[in-house]
Amino acid sequence: MALPDEERAELADRLLDSLPAPFMSELHPSWKAELKRRSDEIEKGEVSPIPWEEVKRAAWNYSDTDTSSPNG
Repeated sequence: MALPDEERAELADRLLDSLPAPFMSELHPSWKAELKRRSDEIEKGEVSPIPWEEVKRAAWNYSDTDTSSPNG
């Protein structure tokens, strides 16, 4: 694990994106229902999606400032 954490996370994200569709069909029914609900909200204009890059950046910034964990 010689890569920095951020690069490892990016690699993991790309690996997950590369998985074939049948893998995704194995999602638990509750996750499928949640994905459907959220997709419907976006299509109806009830919510605005946040770009993935922005979500990742916010998560990294949050993890850098999190002092509640024993290591933070």
